Amino acid sequence: MAKGHNFSFNGGEHLTKIGATWFVSYSFHLQNKEHMNWAKPKTHKGRISIFNRKKDYHKFWLQQVVKMNNDRLNTNKLDLNAEQVKQMAKTLLNLENNNTIGGSK
Repeated sequence: MAKGHNFSFNGGEHLTKIGATWFVSYSFHLQNKEHMNWAKPKTHKGRISIFNRKKDYHKFWLQQVVKMNNDRLNTNKLDLNAEQVKQMAKTLLNLENNNTIGGSK
């Protein structure tokens, strides 16, 4: 899990613990079961626990990821580049805006 910094926005300390790229990857997996990059870290079970406890932040975090520095996002170990991560985040936000994540609101 991430060390040495905290994201400086609401709930950033929790996103730091699970990793921005991991968060997007796991969120994307929930919509597309074939996407499995999120499972690469041995710590994924603990990350899922944090993910599930912090659902109130998910949409906001996706919005923040889209604005993140590409160099920083490229430091992940999930074999995803920053543009892929941002595209997945945008796709998820579009689904959220259309009320198709987790059913209708």
